[in-house]
Amino acid sequence: MYRYLHPLIIRDLQKKMVFVGGPRQCGKTTLAENIIKDFPYKTNRNGIYFDWDFDSDRKKILNHLWGEENELIVFDELHKYKRWKNWIKGVFDKTKHDHRYLVTGSARLDVYRRGGDSLLGRYHYWRLHPFTLSELPKGITLKDGLDRLMTLGGFPEPFLDGSETEARRWRKERFDKVLKDDVRDLEGLHDIQTLSLFVDLLRHRVGSPIVLNSIANELQISPVTAKNWLAILERMYLVFVVRPITRDIPRAVLKPPKVFFYDNSDVIGDEGARFENLVATSLLKELQFREDSEGYEYELRYIRDKDGREVDFALVRDQKLFGLVEAKCSDTHISTSLKYYAEKLSPLFALQTVLHLRNSFSSGKLSVKSPIECFQSFKWLDF
Repeated sequence: MYRYLHPLIIRDLQKKMVFVGGPRQCGKTTLAENIIKDFPYKTNRNGIYFDWDFDSDRKKILNHLWGEENELIVFDELHKYKRWKNWIKGVFDKTKHDHRYLVTGSARLDVYRRGGDSLLGRYHYWRLHPFTLSELPKGITLKDGLDRLMTLGGFPEPFLDGSETEARRWRKERFDKVLKDDVRDLEGLHDIQTLSLFVDLLRHRVGSPIVLNSIANELQISPVTAKNWLAILERMYLVFVVRPITRDIPRAVLKPPKVFFYDNSDVIGDEGARFENLVATSLLKELQFREDSEGYEYELRYIRDKDGREVDFALVRDQKLFGLVEAKCSDTHISTSLKYYAEKLSPLFALQTVLHLRNSFSSGKLSVKSPIECFQSFKWLDF
């Protein structure tokens, strides 16, 4: 099937390079292959695909072994080449009138956001996410899709296979690949065993504020190391961090982040933790899509104050809060914290999504809806 970024990447390739980042095995290769097939080539021209992980392709990349007939050139996992940014800049500057370049990778490629960079102005960046309720393959109903997302996660292979056993096997292999190969090769980190324990602790704490000093003490590592490891896992698209919002929040907590996983089946915990992770991935996918397509700066945050009032997710655009979202498994009573902050902060909407909900209802700006109602379409985010 064609992924949601397909037509937008083809459009952007007419003007600049396109970088596509996202978790390993979320569908970037299939997306690139379909774009090669559908790209509007000039007469007698075509596309070509190179994978840095293959020795033969690596040699072809470094020796520029593509032809004039190759209008679209795809480089997969090019970020594993230490000098890739300067290399692609030189290639693009010399040949931008003759070729189009698509670069995909399983680590963060938004190089400008990590500091000033000479690639600024030469590329558009898109982030590809696994399947969610807003993007389901044909033949998968919304109810079946929700069940699969809760048990198998949204990554294409286990999601489409539908087997919990095969999903567990796939997940183990993916974890080994990310931790033992990607992290070691790209970050130079060799204490993979302790890092694996660090990841396991995070898997048990989804939905709760993470105190890195506590985890560091438990693993007998320094707090600085714990902080660095969390940043590495973010760069590898294994986890994403949701930080508290403090502006206009009296007595707000300042530091503890929450950590969520791109793969919902990575979560070790009860149904509530998995559902909150599912809501987090659904919101992040939509906000990052809007940021990459519209140019506004979107953030996914949460609210927690020292009096114990907490709202799971606060949606921010250009540093202005515009929505609140609370996730519940079965409680249909509107959260008192959600009511409190809806009145205090006056967002455009305040939504409580309930996994097991018979009937949706509203009370003023406050709405209670099922995840299918919320995340099949995000028109309620438009303003």
